[in-house]
Amino acid sequence: MVEAKIRLTDNWTFRACGEQEWMPATVPGCVHTDLLRNGRIPDPFYGTNERDLPWIDKQDWEYRTEFEVPEAMLQAPHLILVFAGLDTYADVELNGQPILAADNMFRTWKVDVKQWLEPKGNQLTVRLRSPVKEDLPKLERLGYALPATNDQSEAGGLGDKKISIFARKAPYHYGWDWGPRLVTSGIWRDVWLEAHDVCYIDDLFIQQVEVGADLARLKGIAEVVCAEPWSGVLRIRADDHQWETLLSLDAGRHTVALDMEIAKPRLWWCRGLGEQHMYTFQAELLRENKRVAERLARTGLRSIRLVQEQDVAGRTFYFELNGIPIFAKGANHIPNDSFLTEITYERYRHEIASAALANMNMLRVWGGGIYEDDMFYDLCDEYGILVWQDFMFACSMYPGDEAFLRSVRLEAEDNVKRLRNHPCIALWCGNNEIDTAWSHYNEHAGWGWKKAFEPEIRDKLWRDYEELFHRLLPEVVNRLAPGMAYWPSSPLCEWTGDIRQHATNRSTSGDIHYWGVWHNVEPFDQYNVNIGRFVSEYGFQSFPEYRTVLQYAEPSDLAIDSDVMLAHQRNNQGNQLIAQYMKMYLPEPRDFASFLYMSQLLQAEAMKTAIEAHRRKMPYCMGSLYWQINDCWPAISWSSIDYYGRWKAIHYFAKRSFRDLLVSIDGSQSGQVDVYVVSDEGEAASGTLQIRLYDALGTLLRQTEQSILVPARTAVKAATFRTAELLGEHDPAVVVLQAAFIRRNGEETVSEGHYFVPMGKLKLTAPSIRVRRLEEDGGVRFMLETDVLAKAVWLQAEAEGIFSDNFFDLIPGQPRTVEFHARSEGQSPFVPADPGAVTVRSLVDFAKPRE
Repeated sequence: MVEAKIRLTDNWTFRACGEQEWMPATVPGCVHTDLLRNGRIPDPFYGTNERDLPWIDKQDWEYRTEFEVPEAMLQAPHLILVFAGLDTYADVELNGQPILAADNMFRTWKVDVKQWLEPKGNQLTVRLRSPVKEDLPKLERLGYALPATNDQSEAGGLGDKKISIFARKAPYHYGWDWGPRLVTSGIWRDVWLEAHDVCYIDDLFIQQVEVGADLARLKGIAEVVCAEPWSGVLRIRADDHQWETLLSLDAGRHTVALDMEIAKPRLWWCRGLGEQHMYTFQAELLRENKRVAERLARTGLRSIRLVQEQDVAGRTFYFELNGIPIFAKGANHIPNDSFLTEITYERYRHEIASAALANMNMLRVWGGGIYEDDMFYDLCDEYGILVWQDFMFACSMYPGDEAFLRSVRLEAEDNVKRLRNHPCIALWCGNNEIDTAWSHYNEHAGWGWKKAFEPEIRDKLWRDYEELFHRLLPEVVNRLAPGMAYWPSSPLCEWTGDIRQHATNRSTSGDIHYWGVWHNVEPFDQYNVNIGRFVSEYGFQSFPEYRTVLQYAEPSDLAIDSDVMLAHQRNNQGNQLIAQYMKMYLPEPRDFASFLYMSQLLQAEAMKTAIEAHRRKMPYCMGSLYWQINDCWPAISWSSIDYYGRWKAIHYFAKRSFRDLLVSIDGSQSGQVDVYVVSDEGEAASGTLQIRLYDALGTLLRQTEQSILVPARTAVKAATFRTAELLGEHDPAVVVLQAAFIRRNGEETVSEGHYFVPMGKLKLTAPSIRVRRLEEDGGVRFMLETDVLAKAVWLQAEAEGIFSDNFFDLIPGQPRTVEFHARSEGQSPFVPADPGAVTVRSLVDFAKPRE
C-alpha cells in the first residue's frame, strides 16, 4: 500500500511583501501572532493596543518554507498538497510554479503536485493578499453599501465602507458587539503532503438511513479516486461486522455505496439520556487480497430530527433523539479566540466539559464565527453535546453574484462533508438574524435596512437572499447529508414566503431571539412573557472578575467609563446599561471591584429568570440557548466563561437551573407565588413537595408539604400560594422562601431561594461564614455554615479551577459542602486538587453600607 503523509508545518518564515527581512513564522498561525512573537507589535488584547494595528490588514504578506520528500513517496501515483485552511486571499507557488489561488477561508484546498516535486529543496510560497485591498474595489463596483451592522469599519480606518460581506472569512474578525476588529491573514489550519496509490479513498460517509433500538440501516458511501482503470474490492468493517462489494472503475472520481445493517446497535445519546457510544468504520480497497488504501470514519448511531407539527398553539419546534423529545439546554458558542490558531485542544475541552458540567445538552455554533475545528465536534460527540450548526453568515446582506455563490457552494460542500459523520450535529441553519433584520414581507418590521433602498434594489437583495438561503444551502445539505434538518435563518417563524415567515418575540412557531431585556432595558420579568417554542438567543452582559480585568488593564484604568474599559466593551452604552439595571435590582457597589461582582450576579439573576421561565413552559417551549458561553478576548460581554476559562456567576446559576430535575419558584404574577417541578428524566418521579419560609436567622416561619407525581419530560405547577398568606406579618425584606422535592428514596432537590423584594431592598446583615476544610483523596472539600442569611456566597481559589457550586445563598442551619477541582491538561479536564488560599465573601461584602 502506498499511502503516506508528511506535515509541512516546520521552518516557515514570513515578511511583509516588498520588505527584505524574513522572520520566523508559526504554521498554523496568522500574521498578527507572528508579528507579536517577533516583538513587532504589542499584545493586541492589552489596553487599547488593538486601535494601533489596522495597518496589518492593509498589507500583503508572504510566507515560505523548504521541504524534502522521501523517495518512496515520490514514486506514488498521487501526491496531494493539502491546505486545510488559508485566510483568505492566497496565491500559492511550488518551486516557482503557481498551483493555487485561494479566496475562501472556510474551504479545504487540495492540489495534485506530483509533477513539480523534487526529492530536496522544494520551495513552497504563500502570498497573502490584503482582504481590505481585495474587497474595497468590490464595494466600489457594486455602487451601494450592503447592510453589515457589526462591521466596525471606522475602527479599521475605513470610515463607513463596510467590506466584510464580500470576503468568505470569519465575520467577527471585522468586529462585533463583543469582540475586537482584528482582520487576520495566515495559514490558519494544517498543511500536509499525502501520497496515494493508483486508487484511494478520498472521503467516507456513514449515512444513517434508519436507526432504531433493534436495527440500524446504514449506507457506507466512499469517494474513490483512480489514476487509471481499477478493479478490486471495497470492504467496510466496524467492530465484528463486515460488508464488501466488487468494484470496476474507470479513471476519475467515483461515488461508491454499500448497504450495511447492524442489529441491536449501541446508540449515541446526548448528555443526560444515555451513553455516547461511537463506532469506528474502516473502509479498505483491496486487490488480490492486498490492501491498497483505507479510510476511517468515526460516528455514533442515532436518529435525530427536528419536529415541526401543528398543535393548538401554532407549530412545535423541538429535537427528537432516538424517538425521545429533547428540551435543548445550552448556550451559543463563538470562536474561543480572535486568533484561531491560539485555541488548543485543552481550551476546547475546557469549554465543552464546562458545558456538560452545567447540565447543557446543546451548543449553537453561531454564524458570525467559523466552522469549528474537528476537535470541537469530537468533544461534543464525546460529552453528548448536540450542535446547532450555523453556516457562516450573520447580521448582514450578502452579494448574489455568480462568483460569490459558487464560492459559498464549495464552502458548504466542504464543511457539510467534513462534519456529517458527527452524531452531535442536529441542525444546519442558514444564517443568524438576517430574515428578521430585513423582514421583507413586513414594511414596519426589521432593523430599518430595507428603507435605505429603492424598490428595485430591495427586490434584488431579497432575491439574492432567497437564492443563497432558501435554495443553494438547503440543496447542499439535502444532497450531502440526507435526512439532516435545515432551517434558513434564526430566528424564523415559518418558511412560508410571506409575512408569517418573520419571527417576533411571541411567535408560536419556529424559534425566537428575545432581546427586550438588555437592548430595550425591559425588566427581567419580561422573560416570563416573551417565550417562544424554542428560544435560541437571549442574554445579559457582565464584567469578568477582577483578576481577569487586571490582565488587560492598569490600576489607573479601573473605572467603567475609562478608555480601556470602553475599548473592551463593544456594545454601545453597554457599561451604562449594566449600571442602569444594577440600580433597578441590586444595592450600590462599594467600589470598582464590587461593581464587577455585582455585574456577574445581575447577569446570573437575569439568565436564571429566563432559563426557568422557558423550562416551566415545557412542552410548549423546548429549547433555551442563552447568549453566550465563551469569549474571544478578555472583555465585558455576555459570556458565562471568560476568555481565560474562569466561570462567571451565570455558569454556576445555569448549572443549577439546567438540572435534569428542577424545582422552580415563579413570583412574576402579582400577589401570587407558583411552585413548579420540571423534569427531563425518562421516568415519572413521585415524592413530597416541601415549602419552607425562613427569616434571616434561619428560623422556620412556615412549612407545608404535599405528595406529588412528576411525569417524565414535562413541567408541573405543583402549588400556588397567595403572597400575603405566605408572608403573614413578616417583613418581606428579611425572609426567604425555599421549595424542595423529596423523592420516595429520600433524595432531595432544592430550589434556589425565592425573595419577595429585589436584592437591592433586602435587609441583609454581615454574616459570619464558617468554613471547614475537609481533605480527602487528593482533593479538598469545604463545608460552609453561616449565622445569618448570606446572599450570593462567592468562593474564589488561588488555583485555577472550579467549585462544584458557587454564588449560592446560605441559610443558617443548612450547611453547604462544595468541592474544588483544578483545571487540568491531563486526561481529565478537572481534577480534585488543593485550591491554595480560598476567600469567601457574600453580597454584603460588596454593597455600600446603608446610610
